[in-house]
Amino acid sequence: MSRLKIATPNRAQLTVEQLYKDLERRIIASPPGLCPVDLQLSFLRMCHAQTCGKCTPCRVGLGQLARLMEDVLEGRAGLKTLDLIRETARDIMDSADCALGYEAARMVLSGLEGCLEDYKYHIEHGKCSYHITQPVPCVALCPAGVDIPGYVALVGEKRYADAVKLIRKDNPFPTACALICEHPCEARCRRNMIDSSINIRGLKRMAVDHARANTVPTPEKAESTGRRVAVIGGGPGGLSAAYYLELMGHHCVVYEEKSKLGGMLRYGIPNYRFPRERLEEDIEVILSTGVEVRLNTRIGNGEGEIPFEQLHREYDAVYVAIGAHTDKKIGIEGEDSRGVISAVEMLRRIGDEDMPDFCGKNVVVVGGGNVAMDCTRSAIRLGAKKVGIAYRRRQSDMTALPEEVEGAIAEGAELYALKAPHHIEADAEGKVAALWVEPQIIGKIDAWGRARPQQADVPLLRIPCDIVVVAIGQGIETRHFEEAGIAVKRGTLSAMSDSEVKDLPGVFAGGDCVTGPATVIRAIAAGKVAAANIDEYLGFHHVIPCDVEIPAVRYEDKEPCGRIQLSEKEAGERKRNFDAFECGMTEQEACQEAGRCLRCDKYGYGSFKGGRAAIW
Repeated sequence: MSRLKIATPNRAQLTVEQLYKDLERRIIASPPGLCPVDLQLSFLRMCHAQTCGKCTPCRVGLGQLARLMEDVLEGRAGLKTLDLIRETARDIMDSADCALGYEAARMVLSGLEGCLEDYKYHIEHGKCSYHITQPVPCVALCPAGVDIPGYVALVGEKRYADAVKLIRKDNPFPTACALICEHPCEARCRRNMIDSSINIRGLKRMAVDHARANTVPTPEKAESTGRRVAVIGGGPGGLSAAYYLELMGHHCVVYEEKSKLGGMLRYGIPNYRFPRERLEEDIEVILSTGVEVRLNTRIGNGEGEIPFEQLHREYDAVYVAIGAHTDKKIGIEGEDSRGVISAVEMLRRIGDEDMPDFCGKNVVVVGGGNVAMDCTRSAIRLGAKKVGIAYRRRQSDMTALPEEVEGAIAEGAELYALKAPHHIEADAEGKVAALWVEPQIIGKIDAWGRARPQQADVPLLRIPCDIVVVAIGQGIETRHFEEAGIAVKRGTLSAMSDSEVKDLPGVFAGGDCVTGPATVIRAIAAGKVAAANIDEYLGFHHVIPCDVEIPAVRYEDKEPCGRIQLSEKEAGERKRNFDAFECGMTEQEACQEAGRCLRCDKYGYGSFKGGRAAIW
């Protein structure tokens, strides 16, 4: 009788596993701007290669689908071919024996429906509607279109002031974004094909730490045009628009209802993440261009307020960038009890340095976004005895950055995942006594690709607490603007893609008040777009100058190399105060990290330099 042997991977199996990892890295690094039909065909071929070949729908059907899609790409198809693709995909879904065939056909069908116009364009014009330009991934995914490879190369040569100048060409808040940006630019970094993405935000921080924004001169202003623009809202979006318009020669007046500028940068982000003195560096530069500010000024029809119609008459253009500063209710019993506060209220008090007294109290934060994490980590620093996070989905489904969630847990927060708020229990005096939550089980995947929770068949859970912080989103105060003639849709101001408000010539709107609560870089990008379009509306076509010379490409080999991560103070130390806890890179680390950049602006993708980059 032959002896059995322990199964171990052979060389071929190990090679295939490595190929899968290589493929995964290429998918992660897939840049924007690819032909959707070509991309779907590539995935279909891979699925076809994975099938066992036992059933006809997979073995024959997927091959037939691939040939039909090839006909579309190569100009041999007609519009009836699309009906045949649709019918074939549905037949495979109905008859495939396993998930390999079913999912491959479903992918083709959903791709056809979602990219129908691209299929038709191929058939009717014999080419892709995308006109594949292969944009630089990091630049394409930065909402403000910042020249990222350029400033990464400048940091690598220790030219920090020039790096800040280059960033500021497209983003007047280099310090803010160096400290708190969610870095969407890193998502499709081509370096992922080799190891992992460049630490772009970390390199930006290196620049602003060694060349403070308020020490780097701004571009020379254009000659005055005599035009005046009112900006409503002194947050990142409004101040960005004002900065660029002022450089173009249009005088800007910013109306801010609070006593200080900064918007959610000041009133929504705690000091430990973004020290206020660093915010002042960016604001100081913006105001140095001549932007006029009127604080403690509210736009509306109440006593002491300035009517919107008055601004519309007195200025050549108006930009509305009021942000999202109102809180949202959960809509559960007991929400009006004493001790229930909103995230907006809590963070606003902290921004005004009016610290809430949480000493010795049990706090529960409801929500799973970055704002909820800010409230959680702030409550710990405010002396709370215990802080919990109640979230109706899983930890992996939280919309907060993973490092924010991990940081909160490391500092001592308790995560109550799959716990939906049911009602708030109050004592005889009307004070919060406990939050009752409804345990959930994870269910079907929703349209956004997230598993949908549903009620579990178990009793409610009582979480004793003294304070409940509601952090489930923010709203926009639209009433006065709606009365002035600005359309409101689903709680936000309605504006066209160029930021102009329909039927109100010279009125523009952008940022959170149009899109709903979003990231700081998106508000900055909206302000930049609005400035360019207001400039065009006023009859001009200014270009913001930048005289920085980008370093030449270095030709050393790009060997696999680990990514440099920013270090943080020890959790037990940092949770005691609101001091900044993140540490920047050393020169050695920054030079190594900058050297990992593949310079996609020069090689591998279409060049975006020369000419009016982004909107300029």
